[in-house]
Amino acid sequence: MSRPGGVSGQLSDRQVDLIATRLAARISGGPVDRQTSAVPRRATVSAPREALGDGVFATVDDAVDAAAAAFRALDGMSLDGRKKIVASIRESMLENAAELARLAHTETGLGRIEDKIVKNRLVTRKTSGTEVLTPQAVTGDNGLTLTEYAPYGVIGAITPTTNPTSTIICNTIAMVSAGNSIVFNVHPNARACSMANVRLIHEAITRAGGPANLVTAVADPTIESAQELMSHKGVRLLAVTGGSGVVRQAMKSGKRAICAGPGNPPVVVDATADLEHAARGIVAGASFDNNIVCTDEKEVIAVESIVDELLERMGKNGAYVLNEQELHKVTNVVFTEYPGRRQRGTVDKDLIGKNASEILARAGITSHGDPRLIAARVTNGHPLVWTEQMMPVMPVTAVPDVDSAIELAREAEHGFGHSAGMYSRDIDALSRMARTINTSIFTKNGPFFAGLGEGGEGHTSFTIASPTGEGLTGPVAFSRLRRCVMVDHFRIV
Repeated sequence: MSRPGGVSGQLSDRQVDLIATRLAARISGGPVDRQTSAVPRRATVSAPREALGDGVFATVDDAVDAAAAAFRALDGMSLDGRKKIVASIRESMLENAAELARLAHTETGLGRIEDKIVKNRLVTRKTSGTEVLTPQAVTGDNGLTLTEYAPYGVIGAITPTTNPTSTIICNTIAMVSAGNSIVFNVHPNARACSMANVRLIHEAITRAGGPANLVTAVADPTIESAQELMSHKGVRLLAVTGGSGVVRQAMKSGKRAICAGPGNPPVVVDATADLEHAARGIVAGASFDNNIVCTDEKEVIAVESIVDELLERMGKNGAYVLNEQELHKVTNVVFTEYPGRRQRGTVDKDLIGKNASEILARAGITSHGDPRLIAARVTNGHPLVWTEQMMPVMPVTAVPDVDSAIELAREAEHGFGHSAGMYSRDIDALSRMARTINTSIFTKNGPFFAGLGEGGEGHTSFTIASPTGEGLTGPVAFSRLRRCVMVDHFRIV
């Protein structure tokens, strides 16, 4: 899933560490701060930068060596033991979902705490586990062949600032279920919450009888430590959740890389759609965690005959709909570099993941209450349509008919192959768009977070590997196939 390069206006490292230290009092039985937690927990969520241990290491070499030893220990355990470890991780992450969300929001300044809690709970509940690693047996006149899923070993994982804790939780459950150990190099802007997450997971694993350091992290992650992890001889597989630059670097590493890159998901609304349902779904989806999730709706492409009514209904469902003058003001603050027609612009990183009310205030527009989303009708070539701005600003553009909408959606998605969706009662149109857009996730008649399993069926993943083709990753993606053949025996029929 995608992320900005950095966000200003954050707390200093010292301020974050002071918060982390205060929270760490719980590990020794200190009092619970009711302003940050509504329920007691068995483990707390952080420790200061200077503290090492509990899965956190000073160097890449130390983290990889520890993870390698833990992998060997896990490899000697039973499958039932692995299941108990994963169950303990799930239990801990559900207990601490809210606190990790608060720490992530405090540190990064991105999104909404309530939505981060949803993300943490979603990945904890719906990331696939060992149950999907089903062996295959084939028998015939020449005997029996058994194919099983085996671990790689040590996985090097790069995680983003947009979804720091949810990506760590999701990757951990999937990778450990497959029998691997992990070294995380997290985004520097999400260091404290990520170290907190790793410590909690370390405690959950050892509590269940698992090996220490099965999940590790580099204490002070940098671009250089990420590069070192990618090239480290002790790392067998890379899992990268980030921007185009880090994805390209991982794919050139010489190792097998599973890469989740950026997206610019379009949503098409045709003349047959239930417009009230579409308006509710678009506002809910596009505003989810202030649009920093890479699957969130990024632009609406509607047929001309219904676009005005759609915008009106979006306004009644929590969006602040801009007039033409207000659109000009918002565009001026959103973009630091305004490109030409149908080109991607450069967004102001200070506004990434901020509330709609803050963006409106920056533009000099007074709003009442807390609108979830800013919406505006724009031309087809407006940079809001063509840019993954990652803030709750939703461009709505009109085209003559559904075929034109599908084609514009294909172009605006930029060929990332990530996510897209459509509101329609026309089965032919839905099928046509699904085939044309060719994305890892295609959501019909619902908010795009349903494609992640939140309100939709199926497992979830916050490492959606469109560039390398795995799609929503899980234990199978982090496994290698091994075949064992018995010749001329064990067919009993």
